[in-house]
Amino acid sequence: MNNIRKETFSDISLSRRIFEAHYSEGCIEVINFCLSAEIWRLFLVFFRQFSLAYPFALQCKGDVPGLETTLAACLERIFNTKYGASLIPQFMPFVQVGLQAESQIVRCLACKTVMYFLENGSNDSVSAALVIEHGIYPLLLDCLVNGDELVAKASTDAIKSLAKYPESMEVIFPANSDEATHLSNLAARCSSLGRIRVLALIVKLFSVSTSVASTIYSSNMLSLFESEILNANDLLATLSVLELLYELSETPHGADFLARGTFLQLLTATISNTSVDSILRSRAIMIIGRLFSTESTFAVLEESSVKTVLTVLGERMESLKDQDTDEFETAAEALGQIGSSIYGAALLFSTSLARYLFIAAFERQGRGKQLAALHALGNIVGEIRSDDKKLLNVNAEESLRSLIYEIAARSSKLTPSALFLSILRQDPEIRLATYRIITGLVARPWCLMEICSKQEIIGIVTDPHNDSTKNGMEARYNCCEAIYKALSSSNKVSDPSLADIAEKLHEAVKRGPYLARARMEAQPSVMTAER
Repeated sequence: MNNIRKETFSDISLSRRIFEAHYSEGCIEVINFCLSAEIWRLFLVFFRQFSLAYPFALQCKGDVPGLETTLAACLERIFNTKYGASLIPQFMPFVQVGLQAESQIVRCLACKTVMYFLENGSNDSVSAALVIEHGIYPLLLDCLVNGDELVAKASTDAIKSLAKYPESMEVIFPANSDEATHLSNLAARCSSLGRIRVLALIVKLFSVSTSVASTIYSSNMLSLFESEILNANDLLATLSVLELLYELSETPHGADFLARGTFLQLLTATISNTSVDSILRSRAIMIIGRLFSTESTFAVLEESSVKTVLTVLGERMESLKDQDTDEFETAAEALGQIGSSIYGAALLFSTSLARYLFIAAFERQGRGKQLAALHALGNIVGEIRSDDKKLLNVNAEESLRSLIYEIAARSSKLTPSALFLSILRQDPEIRLATYRIITGLVARPWCLMEICSKQEIIGIVTDPHNDSTKNGMEARYNCCEAIYKALSSSNKVSDPSLADIAEKLHEAVKRGPYLARARMEAQPSVMTAER
């Protein structure tokens, strides 16, 4: 094969004889050879001229072991190109056959072929119209609910690509709710696994555009999620739906639409229900945290609804305060998400929720609880917010200050600075979380003075040898930089007693997060020569 000159491949008849000769011998290498750039175009031309070889070869998988897999991989690479996609219209009848094939490999290839055609097609409206004209969409739905995992994923991707075309809206979301292809009807006919796949498809479609998300919402398809949550007979199905809702809440449009419906009532009911499995409550708490992590959610909610949710979370935290459980850690993480925005953080300080986090963070009630609470507080005090958004409203700031001094007074450390120093001296993960809290807190003048009052704290945050992991080094550097910036912009910058601290911080900032020594040079080594 390697001895055949490149020029001879311009003869189509010769290329066909070569292909058939190797195929009849059961030689898979010819397919792999076709993947090389040297005769890539020949393979494309061959299949354009003799397209019947495609379905014929795939139907003969039993004669040549491995041919089906190799040929499918080869065709997938071809169709995932502009030139290959331009050949797909000639193969539409074969795509129809492939979508109904018994072989899962062939069905997966056919689904991917549709996606490549829609993604790489030269004419948007023509591509979508051709797919619709050949009745591809119902076949994709069948692959979704009846195919294996790979086929279901490929069909989901193909339908998502189709949904990007305005022409497809009437097909994917038919006005007649009695249509067999209506997603609600499809879910009603499916097995439990099939329903979960339909719901997963809806989640994917939500991220396509605002118009698609609005169509899904107005079609009342979100009620399918509610029905599955209310079905307490299948724990795995309910958990899967909650996972999908969490994924939906992360989409650009999902959180706003979820907040408008009855999902908040369902989620709060799940959280307050002590008879359900802990993992379901944890997942419901995480969804609440994700929904409330953006201020846009609060804009579409009534104040009473927000207070109800916070009350339920407070009751759950009260019942978990003496337990070192995964559910408490999940709740702490969710509160950290809520407190990532200014409005959300202020809400936490208006309730008892912030107190639970401070107690767990500084009173050592369990390492898992402490670590989760510290990271949550890092978000709440503004570590992840920009400099102009670190400070909260007057009431929230006063509550924050009072809580820290109260907890310090209750401890053996007595002062906030001693309290911070004690947790900085713990293991690296706890120290990293403490760096984050200090980074956010030093934007407050009172806390800046507390930090600068302890030379040991400055020594830890400026010592590059304390942390060996990348995340730890970066967190320490960010903390050091935040202290230096806050000190430089304060009215204490000219205080002689802080001059040494300012210089030490300045040198540490100049070194960067990773450089352990201020200057490293090669040193000559003098020794007696060995003979």
